[in-house]
Amino acid sequence: MTDKISTASKILRDAKNILIGAGAGLSTAAGYTYSGARFEKYFSDFEREYGFHDMYSGGFYPYETPEEFWAFWSRNIFYNRYDQPPSEVHAKLLQLVRDKNYFVLTTNVDHLFQNNGFDKARLFYTQGDYGLFQCPTPCHQKTYDNEKVIREMLAAQKDMRVPAELFPHCPKCGEMMTTNLRSDDNFVEDEGWHAAAKRYENFLRENLMGDIVYLELGVGGNTPGIIKYPFWDFTAENPRAKYICVNFGEAFVPQNIASQSIAINADIKDFLAQI
Repeated sequence: MTDKISTASKILRDAKNILIGAGAGLSTAAGYTYSGARFEKYFSDFEREYGFHDMYSGGFYPYETPEEFWAFWSRNIFYNRYDQPPSEVHAKLLQLVRDKNYFVLTTNVDHLFQNNGFDKARLFYTQGDYGLFQCPTPCHQKTYDNEKVIREMLAAQKDMRVPAELFPHCPKCGEMMTTNLRSDDNFVEDEGWHAAAKRYENFLRENLMGDIVYLELGVGGNTPGIIKYPFWDFTAENPRAKYICVNFGEAFVPQNIASQSIAINADIKDFLAQI
């Protein structure tokens, strides 16, 4: 493992072009865990009442009333999107790539990259943003910042209920809005989403067949078609490319790109500290 990290460190130091693919494991390494002590700290009342044991499960729970739904979601969004101390993990990653031609493709929706100094023009949040609401239908392709109402909901909630007067409604059709998180075909890809997608496409077009490092951090098996499988394909198509996968317990590479790849089974925080 020491040799692998040393080799990866040299590859990354020498790299001019780096495409970072970040999954949930990166946020976990930064301390944003959805279970355990952090869940108990913020959601122990929900656990007792509804029987789920992590924030992810709480997001899919069939709450009987919108008062309960928004009590959970306002708390979930606040602690995972707005109540964010500086991330040492993201700071070290930024230090690694700051002076390089980099781009970040992520399925994470917590905004940790931008909140820790990464250039907004070099980020593509493919799956949405905890900080945005959208019409559920949707009747139009636009999203809305939610920080003000989320903070109001958090302050006003009592007994795991939010007052109905705080429910967000679509300004066009009047339906109760929902979170801008990709879960079905109703996900809104607004102007900002499409602009970021275009910048990502441009980065790929300019670097796909050149000297490039694909650095995959904490990408699991939930949505491998967004980051993991494309990174494998890009590496296989380009003999000048390098692929580095860092994932505690899930680090592996296909045989056809093994000579171009390094799989590091380690905590991302420890990996970044060492390089």
